[in-house]
Amino acid sequence: MTPDRPVRGLAETLADRSDDELSGLLALRPDLASPPPRGTGVLAQRALSSASIALAGDGLDLLTVAVLEAFLDAGALADRTELIGPVGRDQIVARLGRRARRPAVDARLKLLADQALIWDAGTGTARKPQWVAGIHLPAALPWRAHVLLGPLATEDPSMVESRLDALDDRRRGLLLTLAAGSPLGRSRDAAPDADPQAPVPQLIADGLLSRIDEQTVELVPMAGRLLRGEPPLITADLSEPQPGAAGRFGPEQIDAAGAGEALELLRHADELLTALALSPAAILRSGGLGVRELRRLAKATGLTTARIALLAELLSAARLIDRGFPEPAPDGWNGDEVFAPTVAVDGWRTLGTERRWLSLAQAWLDLPRRPWQVGDTDRDGNTLAALSSELHDAGAAISRRQVFEALAATEPATVVSARELATALAWRRPRQLRRWTDRYVSETLREATDLGLVAHGALTSVGRALLEAAEEADDHPEDEASTAAVLAAMDTALPAPVDHFLVQADLTLMVPGPMTPELAEQVTAVADLESGGAASVYRISEESIRRALDTGRSGAELVELFTTASQTPVPQSLTYLIEDVARRHGRLRVGLASSFVRCEDPATLAEVLRSDAAAELSLRALAPTVAVSPAPVRDVLVALQTAGFAPAGEDSSGALIDLRSRGGRVPARRPPGRPAHRRSRPGPGQLAAVISRMRASDRAEAPRDPDVFASGGGASTPALIQLAIRSGRTLRIGYVDATGVASRHLVSPSAISAGQLVGTAGDDDEPQRFSLHRITAVDVL
Repeated sequence: MTPDRPVRGLAETLADRSDDELSGLLALRPDLASPPPRGTGVLAQRALSSASIALAGDGLDLLTVAVLEAFLDAGALADRTELIGPVGRDQIVARLGRRARRPAVDARLKLLADQALIWDAGTGTARKPQWVAGIHLPAALPWRAHVLLGPLATEDPSMVESRLDALDDRRRGLLLTLAAGSPLGRSRDAAPDADPQAPVPQLIADGLLSRIDEQTVELVPMAGRLLRGEPPLITADLSEPQPGAAGRFGPEQIDAAGAGEALELLRHADELLTALALSPAAILRSGGLGVRELRRLAKATGLTTARIALLAELLSAARLIDRGFPEPAPDGWNGDEVFAPTVAVDGWRTLGTERRWLSLAQAWLDLPRRPWQVGDTDRDGNTLAALSSELHDAGAAISRRQVFEALAATEPATVVSARELATALAWRRPRQLRRWTDRYVSETLREATDLGLVAHGALTSVGRALLEAAEEADDHPEDEASTAAVLAAMDTALPAPVDHFLVQADLTLMVPGPMTPELAEQVTAVADLESGGAASVYRISEESIRRALDTGRSGAELVELFTTASQTPVPQSLTYLIEDVARRHGRLRVGLASSFVRCEDPATLAEVLRSDAAAELSLRALAPTVAVSPAPVRDVLVALQTAGFAPAGEDSSGALIDLRSRGGRVPARRPPGRPAHRRSRPGPGQLAAVISRMRASDRAEAPRDPDVFASGGGASTPALIQLAIRSGRTLRIGYVDATGVASRHLVSPSAISAGQLVGTAGDDDEPQRFSLHRITAVDVL
């Protein structure tokens, strides 16, 4: 510092910034804009606060942290009270050595300056500025010690691992304790004059512990990750790691594989919804879906419990599953609250494939939970259940996006392993270092693969579009253009729907791709899925044909379906089977009149009346071809089918109707909406309004100048206001609001009305009112 060139303060620096530069600052640190600050002086005070600096530190990468450490190390040598520095770039580069290049250091210094974490002291030159910072700048670091300048910073992880292996049990046990919990530990042996033979001083000498003060030490992050078996933090080279390599598959093949996984997920989701509709899942006392219910649903659907847990979490987040009292009541329901499909399921099933895929993908990306943790145990040894409150974690969605951002930074079709990605994330987000484990990253990639967002270890085009859309939705929730881009990417990735199938001699249908909605409705009604995938196989049986006939289709219509939709000749055995089942089907008719049974063949009806089902249903003959029962229509159908008959349902006009149960439904009580994953960035209009108010406050707080020709307060206030109104002058008023907060305003007065000054303040066109008795001073400019 020189006497003739004093160090500039942050408030002075911010006041000299242009409106665009201030907009950039508020976009980088949106917490500074809420509530709108009264002038650049208030903005500077917020920017220098420890809490705001710590929030800004969440987004700093490893090289930026290293630059901060070097700045603090160099600035600590200066005599300071409220500022750190001044520090030049050459001092920072000297401390980092060859681990960082000068252009990269310059870029990080500019970034820190743009964020108002440091600023130009004004004591250097334009080419070699001197930087200063506030005393709370260390809050931006992810750790307490200067780790990236320590003795292990330039060593290879293998060398650090050798040091750890050479430790005795006592010292290693001490490090394992710190690695398992907080890296900070307290010990009297941390003092510089402690016994050098004690474990703590030895570990400090080895560089495995850093001394914070005379009673506090911190475990070096690289040592902690190696002790936990996590990917090491590379600090010998501070350049950004480039994970992954080109794979065997191109972008189109990767997208196709992802779309295949998505189709399989949608099919499994539909199977789970059907199983829950027919038999809702019981709720644990803790509010979750227990292991027993997961196993029951897995057995009913043929899926794994891990798959059921993922689907349950996704469908619940998409408001397709909820807890409640289903209507109509399913068979065997005991009246307790259960997990069942919501009323939104029927509409969701009618959506296109890309729309259903998008709903589940968005639900997963925004999910404040980690489905892969289902089955793990908490600190008390209790098993974590699906849909339970114990799984809730507000940071889950944020870290999930950070994983996707690291993937999106790679070139398309780049295959990235979980360990490579964990290493890249540790460099990009060192503040969340403990989170980036092999398991955390690999499980996140597995779930993304199940959703078709990652395939063959590479991010798909749909995954990239989904991440971009999520970022746009955070800033502009009303804009649907980003959603349209995701739907377009999904439509391109999905195979074109087919409107045909191949009938085979063993009475199976092979469908070479996803079916059109019309064909899918026909096929699922007449055949049972035997194996799914890119090409599905369906089995035709007597029972499946009878099911199709129950929906009102005739035997001739079924034969026509197979003849027109099959690209292979229809086997004669299939035609005979359809005709045989259709001939016997519907002889016995069950009506809706709670209930009646009619049959054109008196002998068949007489056989029904002699069966055990007649006594169970209390059937009574009204005529040789008609009988009635007090039992519901569906119960009559089930009892007669169980007795070996093949009845069909009909309405009062005699038309066949489909009486199959679709299971119970519960209301979707939770309104849909996208959760907030970060502080939303203010829009351009909001930023302009905030900056305009700051400029007006700065002008109002400016010292009086020669243009001020009248001033006063109290009794002279109305006269001065009338003078300003007549002469078209601007007023600078001192004002105390109802809460006792004093402020100054530049006002263009228009009138005095009802004891209030009416006028426009600053650049705001809306008239504002100021009570005359609260005005403490008036200057006519």
